[in-house]
Amino acid sequence: MGIFSRFADIVNANINSLLEKAEDPQKMIRLIIQEMEDTLVEVRTSSARALADKKELSRKIESFERQIEDWKNKASLALQKSREELARAALIEKQKLSDILLTLKEEHKLVEESIAKLGNEVGELETKLAETRARQQALVFRRETAGKRLDVRRQLDASRTQDALLKFEQYERRIDEMEAEADSYNIGRGKNLSDEFTNLQAEDEIEKELARMKSEVNNKKIS
Repeated sequence: MGIFSRFADIVNANINSLLEKAEDPQKMIRLIIQEMEDTLVEVRTSSARALADKKELSRKIESFERQIEDWKNKASLALQKSREELARAALIEKQKLSDILLTLKEEHKLVEESIAKLGNEVGELETKLAETRARQQALVFRRETAGKRLDVRRQLDASRTQDALLKFEQYERRIDEMEAEADSYNIGRGKNLSDEFTNLQAEDEIEKELARMKSEVNNKKIS
């Protein structure tokens, strides 16, 4: 796969979609970052190579321009000396060099375009890489949080926790029974004491009623 096509695949990749399909999202995102870093190294290497090519082409262009100017001066000198054939030969050499110079300038233009493209791609890839690393950190944080929550749930669901809660409930129930027994005892004592006084009062009323009845009976006998 060419560097430019692979770069396009990475930049245009829907990372969320890739993570949703992956069995291990964390592993997938590590692979994506590794691919981005490798591609970034290659793009920078290609950019450095293109800059070196540009400098070399610039030197060649300058050299050919000097040679063309030199053959032009030679042709002019030959004409001044009435050496027309020699002037024609100088102009032929000048034309050959001019054709080569035109090709070099076209190559130079292509290299400049390639350098500009590589520069843009480096920037885009660095941005994409920074975003992916941020997602990796978020994913790690989410995994750690989920792991902690899972540990808590496991602890809550553990039999030892259930046993502890059950023992606590039994202990609480025993305390409730002891409190109820104490309250019942106090209430019972209060009711017995009240009954005794009620009985005493009832007996006193009976005695009084009996005395009145006796008095009435006695009064009737006398009369």
